[in-house]
Parts: sequence; structure tokens; C-alpha cells
Amino acid sequence: MKIPKWRFLMLPLLAFSSIVALAAGLDTIPEKSLAKKKELLFSDDFSGTLHDKRWHRVVDTFAFEDGALKGSQTRVKDMSSADGKSVIKAHAAVYGLELPTKNSVVECKIRFEGATMIDVEFDDRAFTGSHYGHLCRAQIRLDKVVLLDEREGTQSNALIELRKDPVANKAEISKLLTTHSASYPATFEVGKWYTLVVETIGDEMRVTMDAKPVGYLKSPGIGHATKSKIELGVAGKDGWFDDIKVWNAEPTR
Repeated sequence: MKIPKWRFLMLPLLAFSSIVALAAGLDTIPEKSLAKKKELLFSDDFSGTLHDKRWHRVVDTFAFEDGALKGSQTRVKDMSSADGKSVIKAHAAVYGLELPTKNSVVECKIRFEGATMIDVEFDDRAFTGSHYGHLCRAQIRLDKVVLLDEREGTQSNALIELRKDPVANKAEISKLLTTHSASYPATFEVGKWYTLVVETIGDEMRVTMDAKPVGYLKSPGIGHATKSKIELGVAGKDGWFDDIKVWNAEPTR
């Protein structure tokens, strides 16, 4: 399936229903849900002082504040390790949830307070075909929604090999990246809470914001049989999460 080139049109959030007509080449975002919710696997409103032991830090820094989860990126640039023998790479803040799923619906509230990106990611640490078992993710930025099949694209072993000679493999790298990703224009406000829903059904991912369809990708890595971990990410300072729920799901069609 052909996935569109990156397009960065600025459209108001209410215009998502007409994205396809205005941005030629983008896949049609299904108006109806791909997923039928089954049993509720997990929920957390982040209130109180005790939190589910399945939560754990992956890349600092996250904190429970004011009944919500706040992420702040601290590794903003590459730095030498303490012994000077390696490089600690810049990286978004990441908070992990050990929760095996295959087909699922993840719902949470998000808010930008200086962050440049907030995302929901799926990984399988036992999978060795991609960097750190990365599988797929939905990224929300202030001006767009980006869906990534990382298993086959951005974090794949195939891409790692190609990048050993980026000049000679430039065309192959570009094709691999664009084939397994999709970007949809959007406009989101700083300081406003939004309800984000990420559906993964088979090899399809659909994203809604405040019940409006905002992104869709069909790509093989999304259909990975065991997504052992859900991770929440924040680039920049600060991004907030609240009222997360995860359901097992089955296809609606």
C-alpha cells in the first residue's frame, strides 16, 4: 500500500472530516471505529499516592502531580557518558506499562504545556528485529498527527543496515520510511485537555481526538502478535496524561 509523502498543512481540528479531500494522497481515515471494546484490561486516573506496579520509568523524567502524570524531557542533547566511553543519546521522556495486548483500544487524556510531542507506543522487548523491540506508535504534535510502523520502518534492523551507508542507500531509506508511516495535518492548543484514542486492530491503527478521526495507517508491523508493553512519551517540557484506559478489542468488520 502506498503511504503519502509528509505534508504539513495547517488545518483547524474541526476540519478533520475533510482532510482527505484537501490533502491529496492521504489514506482515507475510517469514520467508524475499527475496534469493538471487550474486557477492560487496565485503568488509572493517577489520583492518590499509590500507583500500579506495572508502571515503570524507561527514560526519565515523569512525575505524578495534581492527579495526573507529567512527562518532561531531560535528555535534550547527546552527551558523553560518565566514563567517556560512550554517548548518551538525546531521547524523549518515556513511561512504560507492562500490559500484553494484540488488538486493543487505548484511551487517555493529554495536554501540551510546552511539550512538542506526546505519544502512545507499543513494544515487544523479546522481539529482536527492531531496535529495542519497537513496534508502532501514534505521535501527536501541535501541527500534525504521525503514525509509525517502527518494526518495519523507523526502528527496523533493515533501516539500521541501510544507514551504515546513507549516501549509497538514500533512495532505499526514503522508500522504507515513507512506506511505513503516515502524517496528517492538525492544530492543537497548548493548555487544553484532549481525549486521545488509539485503536490497533490487525495491521491497522486508527487515531481519534475528542471523537474526531485524525489519523490512520495500515502496515505489517502494527499486526505484531504480542505487544508486551505500552509506553507514553513526551518530547520537550511539559506533557500531561490522565485517565488512561486500555481495553482488549476485536475487529468491528
